[in-house]
Amino acid sequence: MTQNLESAPYQSLRNEIQNLCRNFPNQYWRELDQTRSYPYEFVQTLTEAGYLSALIPTQYGGLGLNITAASIILEEIHRSGGHSAACHAQMYTMGALLKHGSETQKQRYLPEIAAGKLRLQAFSITEPEAGSDTPNIRTFAQREGDSYIVTGHKNWTSRIAQSDLLMLLARTTARENVTERTQGISLFLIDLRDIRAQQPNTLEVTPVRTMFNYATNQVRYHGMRIPADSLIGAEGQGFRYVIDGWNAERILLAAECVGDGYWFVERAVDYANTCVRFGAPIGKNQGVQFPIAHAYAQIRAADAIRYQACNLFERNAPCGAEANMAKLLASEASWAAANACLDTHGGNGFVAEYDIERKFRETRMYQIAPINNNLILAYVANHVLKLPKSY
Repeated sequence: MTQNLESAPYQSLRNEIQNLCRNFPNQYWRELDQTRSYPYEFVQTLTEAGYLSALIPTQYGGLGLNITAASIILEEIHRSGGHSAACHAQMYTMGALLKHGSETQKQRYLPEIAAGKLRLQAFSITEPEAGSDTPNIRTFAQREGDSYIVTGHKNWTSRIAQSDLLMLLARTTARENVTERTQGISLFLIDLRDIRAQQPNTLEVTPVRTMFNYATNQVRYHGMRIPADSLIGAEGQGFRYVIDGWNAERILLAAECVGDGYWFVERAVDYANTCVRFGAPIGKNQGVQFPIAHAYAQIRAADAIRYQACNLFERNAPCGAEANMAKLLASEASWAAANACLDTHGGNGFVAEYDIERKFRETRMYQIAPINNNLILAYVANHVLKLPKSY
């Protein structure tokens, strides 16, 4: 299948990730999916190879790669049939720490993360009552001397059981006491090892089973005491810090969708060429060909926007529109490819050993998470096209 020109300089990196992923074939992911188990072996291998530290600067022991390279790592994981939701947060959470964390925080944690001794996999933002309306969160961190006392609850706090460190977004000023709804929200980097050892009853974690293998949880904070130096940046400015990381998140998840899309197309093409019905391969029929070809065209288009977003991001140029559109288009393209692949396989597409139904469930998430595509459309309408604000 044609390789994009934009990624040609990264072919050696692609080859490295492909070689690593060969040790974790579809059967590995299928078995984990059936038992809803975390891919510890895969994550450890990726960590030891340094790829989860791709965006950590070399001065802190990371690879110091750019966002294009990081996106290619995740794309290739998905193109191999894997799923990087078990570990991708360690890439896109780096932005807030690198841009807004203190040098003390960076020196304390980044070398340990880069060395694979610590995992930063958990980000606790969303609350049941607020959803995507992040400024409406109610979890509160009350300052008491040299500590903050955290009380509240979150959902979709993923990988907290597999993480040593947690990023938490909480209010430090009640919403009714601020003039702008995004004010009074702070970002914290919390060492979960201390919490688990010294005050385990203040952290309640309830696993949530989802339609695909995803280690996510509901979390309740019962007066959890954290050191004041857990605060990232300035108190009350956390919402802005999180926004800084959202463009990277959109780009990286768009790459995952692109990888899924190519996986579906490749599987569909292989099956269409080898499945013979009525004396000929089913791929001879336009009814089979056209949906696959259309999905492929969508993937290539989304891929191009992904690289455009990467280029802008790396130049520190405004890239909100491109990052959001990359995620929108890539999630729609992967879903189109998923449906074309399932239709091509017919009944076999629903059989676990073909892996289509597993990847079908996995790629559906991207249309609603980490942001719903409707919110992206609203963003483009308002911020790019200058239509009236709808939310």
